[in-house]
Amino acid sequence: MNTENSILTIKNIVKHFDISGGWLEQVKFKGGIPHLEKTTVKAVNDVSLSVRRGETLSVVGESGCGKSTLARVILGLYPPNSGEILYDGQRIDHLTHKKMLPFRKKIQMIFQDPYASLNPRKTVRQTLEEPLRFHNPKMSSKEIYAKIEEVMEQVGVDPAWIGRYPHEFSGGQRQRISIARALVLDPEFIVADEPVSALDVSIQAQILNLLMDLAEKRGLTYLFITHDLSVVQHISTRVAVLYLGTLCELATSEDLYKTPRHPYTRALLSAIPRVGEKAAKHIKLKGEVPTPVHLPSGCVFHGRCVYANERCIKEVPELLTLDNGTCVACHAVQENRMMS
Repeated sequence: MNTENSILTIKNIVKHFDISGGWLEQVKFKGGIPHLEKTTVKAVNDVSLSVRRGETLSVVGESGCGKSTLARVILGLYPPNSGEILYDGQRIDHLTHKKMLPFRKKIQMIFQDPYASLNPRKTVRQTLEEPLRFHNPKMSSKEIYAKIEEVMEQVGVDPAWIGRYPHEFSGGQRQRISIARALVLDPEFIVADEPVSALDVSIQAQILNLLMDLAEKRGLTYLFITHDLSVVQHISTRVAVLYLGTLCELATSEDLYKTPRHPYTRALLSAIPRVGEKAAKHIKLKGEVPTPVHLPSGCVFHGRCVYANERCIKEVPELLTLDNGTCVACHAVQENRMMS
């Protein structure tokens, strides 16, 4: 994994959730003998990648593949079970709340649903001034208002609406306010968790263009979480493909769309509707999506892959770097068993 010029690096991140419930729910019978059995959701499994300064790295995959969980682990909202998170070369996953505060200013998040992420009882001014007062207690009210006015203008919201509540805005306007809240502390790195999926198609392009303009003006770095592959192609520098919490492929946006290597990536891209193309090009995966509670042995994708063999069933593939820089975890690719 190349960490040169990386603003964020994650190494072997694992995040599992115990959903066993109380001890009565854990009681299982085997051969007539009761025993306690824990139920664990294996959301993220040994994921390693780096985000280069100034780029937009998109993380894609089906719903439930661990994209949002990975984002929340990076932000410190969930502690990892194991692994390391480094920001500008400094490890941050084990820091106390107090020591983490300087990094909170540098790393911000844009959530999926702007209405759910905004407090309905707070005006725009209260929403935007809260992080400023917390992280910059010496700022005067005049300075705070000037900063709020500046970011509102940058995201395309009239500063005259500063006294309004979230319900008085449209979905697109609310998401612009959410973006303003993320920008108000002048961060370097922004995690955008499906920031346009809750919006109308006509508004999505406006928000995406806004994010790209802000990245250019402010020198921002994005980790962009989405399941919409058409969005990915529009905004990304590189793309990471997750399946059942496992990193399958990591490539530049151009290489991924031109020559996808992993069978799962090929299936995802074939599902994008394109004008003038016949439906025959769509790759239909076999079988059912396994549950993250009971992960398959070997390659997690082998049960749905047409190229799977005995090695795929028994052995977990390593993430290897190909000649063009693409990283892929697939025995079939490594053994040249896939047709181009």
